[in-house]
Amino acid sequence: MAAALIGGMLQQGLSKADVQVIDVSAAARQRMAEMGITAHTQWDSQAHADVVVFAVKPQHMKEAVSGGRAHCSSALVVSIAAGIRCADIARWLGGHGRIVRAMPNTPALIGAGVSGLYATEGVNSTDRQAAEQILDAAGKSVWFDREALLDAVTAVSGSGPGYVFYFVEALEEAALALGLDARAARLLAIETFLGAAKLAAGSDDEPAVLRAKVTSKGGTTESALNLMESRDVKACIIAAVQRAEQRAAELGDLFGKD
Repeated sequence: MAAALIGGMLQQGLSKADVQVIDVSAAARQRMAEMGITAHTQWDSQAHADVVVFAVKPQHMKEAVSGGRAHCSSALVVSIAAGIRCADIARWLGGHGRIVRAMPNTPALIGAGVSGLYATEGVNSTDRQAAEQILDAAGKSVWFDREALLDAVTAVSGSGPGYVFYFVEALEEAALALGLDARAARLLAIETFLGAAKLAAGSDDEPAVLRAKVTSKGGTTESALNLMESRDVKACIIAAVQRAEQRAAELGDLFGKD
């Protein structure tokens, strides 16, 4: 995700000299080097940053934040760690007040991501613009006025690509079971999902209206959807997203401890 954000910002004109990366992974540092970005294993004692982005897994967040505390006092801090709350980040930073919490998703890797953003009271309009510029480099973003809503964002869009891949996987398997060859099955499954999503994105109609428009009375689509309704597929999807939201909150509780 860090590479996606950095790559997007470089495409928007950010100078490579203005970016520094800290990563304990040699492989990650090598990827940064291939992008022309300076990468270190630890903070330079003289390092100064206007914006510090913590792009680590939630279980590593406390260590990463605590290790950078001395370098964040005058910086805007942006976190993309799932579940980790601003109050915990602020505590680990000794009471830091300029924090933006963001939840992007993996389509950011191709510049098609979407991110939810939340800012603490100490974040001013200039800070918000800076955070938007970083996240929008890899897609689109939307602000929320309650931090708790980021758990819902995590469940819907953060985990959402996994749901999409799961559906495409099932559609592809169905195509194979019906006798289509592997190439055709893959192409039909992916392009159908991609095309339908583009159609929804470009339409003023609600998804339910678009669904009705392609569901002829007594036709094949109606037959398939009736079976899904009888098996409570929609209810299962909603319940799964709710479970993902609960897990996001659990991660905050688990990894936000002192």
